[in-house]
Amino acid sequence: MKNIILVGLMGAGKTTVGRRLSQKIGWEFVDTDSLVEKNCGTSVNVIFEVEGEKGFRLREKKVIEMVMNRDQQIIATGGGAPTLEKNRKYLSKGFVIYLYVKPQSLWARLQHDDSRPLLQASTDVKEKLKVLFEERDPIYRNLADFVVSGENLTLRALTSKIVNVLKVERYI
Repeated sequence: MKNIILVGLMGAGKTTVGRRLSQKIGWEFVDTDSLVEKNCGTSVNVIFEVEGEKGFRLREKKVIEMVMNRDQQIIATGGGAPTLEKNRKYLSKGFVIYLYVKPQSLWARLQHDDSRPLLQASTDVKEKLKVLFEERDPIYRNLADFVVSGENLTLRALTSKIVNVLKVERYI
């Protein structure tokens, strides 16, 4: 399947970069969290409150199965999507890009963001981000066809770098 998949921790910039890539190469942009919300008619936060993380992941898995049946999409996944083996199987059919951002940089971006359910339950957001990074970084790296730092680059420079790699890899 010819899709470009963006993975990384919450706040890494998957949605922002995905939208910009979509504009640059003319492929449809899909955000799996937004699709889950659209399908449920409510926010990710409410889904987490009512169904817990397990319920959300089940809904997310169904969305990933659905979107991976189409081609020429830029797909921004939820940060936890690649933690499920079934999701990794689907996502690996595309060109997977890991947007790497260190936990301390994520904390600076997210410390005042109250829309992240996994952080809302935590009393120490900095520590929670560090733990999530330690758990997920190896999963993201193993899944990725390309790892790019989302730090110290403008959005324009980051998307240009990704587009260049996609051209070299003859993916676009």
